[in-house]
Amino acid sequence: MWTLIVAIIVGFIAGLIARAIHPGNDKSGFIVTTLLGIAGSLLATYAGRLLGLYDQNSAAGFIASVIGAIIILFIYNLMTKKSRV
Repeated sequence: MWTLIVAIIVGFIAGLIARAIHPGNDKSGFIVTTLLGIAGSLLATYAGRLLGLYDQNSAAGFIASVIGAIIILFIYNLMTKKSRV
């Protein structure tokens, strides 16, 4: 349970950094960016566990969480760009 809480907190910070790093004009607000960052952190955690990079009771690191958040933010922008056109 503690690893999930840590992943959420790190994801919050990672989402803010991913939005600053990701190129382009993001129309998403603060809450959407935070949720995407949390999703990116959870993606990095569970993908790392599947690949054997992390133990069962450990969360992804900060850099992996930022990379996961950038991936999720990129996918989100692709999905919203197609729906706007």
